[in-house]
Amino acid sequence: MKINAYLIFDGNCEAAFKRYAEILGGSLPMFMRFGEAPDGGQIPAEFHQRIMHVRLEVGDQVLMGSDNCPPMPYEGTKGVSISLNVDSKAEAQRIFDALSDAGQVRMPLQQTFWAVRFGMCVDHFGVPWMVNCEQDR
Repeated sequence: MKINAYLIFDGNCEAAFKRYAEILGGSLPMFMRFGEAPDGGQIPAEFHQRIMHVRLEVGDQVLMGSDNCPPMPYEGTKGVSISLNVDSKAEAQRIFDALSDAGQVRMPLQQTFWAVRFGMCVDHFGVPWMVNCEQDR
Protein backbone atom coordinates (compact mmCIF):
# COMPACT_ATOMS: atom_id res chain seq x y z
CA MET A 1 0.00 0.00 0.00
CA LYS A 2 1.05 3.57 -0.66
CA ILE A 3 -0.62 6.73 0.56
CA ASN A 4 -0.57 9.66 -1.86
CA ALA A 5 -1.69 13.24 -1.48
CA TYR A 6 -4.19 14.61 -4.01
CA LEU A 7 -4.37 18.39 -4.40
CA ILE A 8 -7.32 20.35 -5.80
CA PHE A 9 -6.84 23.70 -7.57
CA ASP A 10 -9.07 26.40 -9.01
CA GLY A 11 -7.85 26.47 -12.60
CA ASN A 12 -4.09 26.62 -12.02
CA CYS A 13 -3.32 22.93 -11.50
CA GLU A 14 -1.30 22.69 -14.71
CA ALA A 15 0.95 25.63 -13.78
CA ALA A 16 1.38 24.33 -10.23
CA PHE A 17 2.37 20.81 -11.26
CA LYS A 18 4.75 22.01 -13.96
CA ARG A 19 6.43 24.15 -11.30
CA TYR A 20 6.53 21.29 -8.80
CA ALA A 21 8.11 18.99 -11.42
CA GLU A 22 10.74 21.65 -12.09
CA ILE A 23 11.51 22.23 -8.40
CA LEU A 24 11.45 18.58 -7.34
CA GLY A 25 13.04 17.11 -10.46
CA GLY A 26 10.05 14.91 -11.24
CA SER A 27 8.18 13.83 -14.32
CA LEU A 28 4.54 14.33 -15.33
CA PRO A 29 3.53 11.10 -17.10
CA MET A 30 -0.19 11.90 -16.96
CA PHE A 31 -2.07 15.10 -17.77
CA MET A 32 -5.76 14.59 -18.52
CA ARG A 33 -8.13 17.47 -19.21
CA PHE A 34 -11.84 17.54 -18.44
CA GLY A 35 -12.61 18.03 -22.13
CA GLU A 36 -10.80 14.75 -22.94
CA ALA A 37 -13.07 12.66 -20.72
CA PRO A 38 -15.63 10.39 -22.40
CA ASP A 39 -18.39 12.61 -21.01
CA GLY A 40 -16.44 15.83 -21.68
CA GLY A 41 -19.28 17.19 -23.79
CA GLN A 42 -21.41 17.42 -20.66
CA ILE A 43 -18.87 19.66 -18.93
CA PRO A 44 -19.19 23.42 -19.52
CA ALA A 45 -16.81 24.56 -22.27
CA GLU A 46 -14.95 26.96 -19.95
CA PHE A 47 -13.75 23.92 -17.95
CA HIS A 48 -12.56 21.77 -20.90
CA GLN A 49 -8.91 22.86 -20.57
CA ARG A 50 -8.81 22.43 -16.80
CA ILE A 51 -6.89 19.46 -15.46
CA MET A 52 -9.02 16.43 -14.57
CA HIS A 53 -6.02 14.43 -13.34
CA VAL A 54 -2.26 14.92 -13.16
CA ARG A 55 0.39 12.65 -11.72
CA LEU A 56 3.82 13.90 -10.61
CA GLU A 57 6.43 11.19 -10.06
CA VAL A 58 9.61 11.89 -8.10
CA GLY A 59 11.51 8.64 -7.74
CA ASP A 60 9.00 6.19 -6.28
CA GLN A 61 6.90 8.99 -4.76
CA VAL A 62 3.70 10.34 -6.31
CA LEU A 63 1.75 13.57 -5.90
CA MET A 64 -1.53 13.87 -7.78
CA GLY A 65 -4.01 16.63 -8.41
CA SER A 66 -6.76 18.22 -10.46
CA ASP A 67 -8.68 21.42 -10.93
CA ASN A 68 -12.14 21.73 -9.50
CA CYS A 69 -15.05 21.41 -11.84
CA PRO A 70 -18.73 22.14 -11.31
CA PRO A 71 -20.63 21.21 -9.28
CA MET A 72 -17.71 21.05 -6.82
CA PRO A 73 -16.73 24.56 -5.69
CA TYR A 74 -13.11 25.29 -4.82
CA GLU A 75 -12.53 25.76 -1.10
CA GLY A 76 -8.74 26.02 -1.01
CA THR A 77 -6.20 23.74 0.63
CA LYS A 78 -6.91 23.56 4.35
CA GLY A 79 -5.67 21.53 7.28
CA VAL A 80 -2.86 19.74 5.47
CA SER A 81 0.73 20.32 4.34
CA ILE A 82 2.86 18.46 1.84
CA SER A 83 5.97 17.38 3.74
CA LEU A 84 9.29 16.96 1.94
CA ASN A 85 12.24 15.20 3.57
CA VAL A 86 15.58 15.94 1.94
CA ASP A 87 19.16 14.82 2.53
CA SER A 88 21.10 18.08 2.61
CA LYS A 89 20.84 21.59 3.97
CA ALA A 90 21.62 22.95 0.50
CA GLU A 91 18.76 20.99 -1.07
CA ALA A 92 16.41 22.07 1.72
CA GLN A 93 17.34 25.70 1.09
CA ARG A 94 16.94 25.41 -2.70
CA ILE A 95 13.51 23.77 -2.45
CA PHE A 96 12.26 26.06 0.32
CA ASP A 97 13.33 29.17 -1.58
CA ALA A 98 11.65 27.94 -4.77
CA LEU A 99 8.39 26.95 -3.06
CA SER A 100 8.13 30.11 -0.97
CA ASP A 101 8.94 32.44 -3.90
CA ALA A 102 5.90 34.73 -4.34
CA GLY A 103 4.21 32.77 -1.55
CA GLN A 104 4.20 33.10 2.21
CA VAL A 105 6.82 31.90 4.70
CA ARG A 106 5.11 30.54 7.80
CA MET A 107 8.30 29.42 9.54
CA PRO A 108 11.71 30.33 8.10
CA LEU A 109 14.00 27.46 7.19
CA GLN A 110 16.15 26.99 10.27
CA GLN A 111 17.73 24.52 12.65
CA THR A 112 15.37 22.88 15.13
CA PHE A 113 15.81 20.37 17.92
CA TRP A 114 14.82 17.54 15.50
CA ALA A 115 16.43 18.70 12.26
CA VAL A 116 19.37 20.63 10.85
CA ARG A 117 16.81 22.48 8.70
CA PHE A 118 13.03 22.78 8.86
CA GLY A 119 10.68 25.40 7.44
CA MET A 120 7.06 25.90 6.47
CA CYS A 121 5.62 27.95 3.63
CA VAL A 122 2.57 28.32 1.43
CA ASP A 123 3.41 28.53 -2.27
CA HIS A 124 1.79 31.08 -4.56
CA PHE A 125 -0.75 28.42 -5.61
CA GLY A 126 -2.00 28.22 -2.00
CA VAL A 127 -0.46 24.84 -1.12
CA PRO A 128 1.19 24.52 2.32
CA TRP A 129 4.61 22.82 2.38
CA MET A 130 7.01 21.65 5.09
CA VAL A 131 10.66 21.13 4.17
CA ASN A 132 12.63 18.94 6.57
CA CYS A 133 16.31 17.91 6.58
CA GLU A 134 17.06 15.76 9.60
CA GLN A 135 20.79 15.52 8.91
CA ASP A 136 23.12 16.95 6.31
CA ARG A 137 24.53 14.01 4.34
